[in-house]
Amino acid sequence: MEDQTEVALVALRRILKATEANVKALAADSGLTASQLLVLQLLSSRGEMLNGDLADAVDLKQATTSILVDKLQERGLVERRRGERDRRRVWVEVTQAGRDLAAGAPDLLQNIFRRRFANLADWEQASLVAALLRLVSLLDAENIDASPVLDVGVVTDLPRK
Repeated sequence: MEDQTEVALVALRRILKATEANVKALAADSGLTASQLLVLQLLSSRGEMLNGDLADAVDLKQATTSILVDKLQERGLVERRRGERDRRRVWVEVTQAGRDLAAGAPDLLQNIFRRRFANLADWEQASLVAALLRLVSLLDAENIDASPVLDVGVVTDLPRK
């Protein structure tokens, strides 16, 4: 029987490779990062949103969301407009090009995970969460700021389709 430490390390590496492969496929197919696609998908399903509400919905910092929206706007995938009554409020809306790109993009790994995880029994979900939190502790990663977006970091200079 293999050493359990080796089995655990191989499992971790497979998770990292699956995440990286999904991010690369997404970038190759759409020129988007996982976070950018998540924003597009959310705007496509909910309609226009305030940047702060958008940040809350995707569980990212507002400054991060602003940068994502900047990049999406540069590509003509979203538009911003100031509120008519309160000019400080900025609304973000997906364009038809953004809707089309979001609809044709490959499924995000976290969406696949969410669907499959939701189908597990409550006890199994709790067991996995406990094991993952313990793993975070073993890796001294408790203080790392992270959102529920499976991404491998900033992808720059992506090809544009």
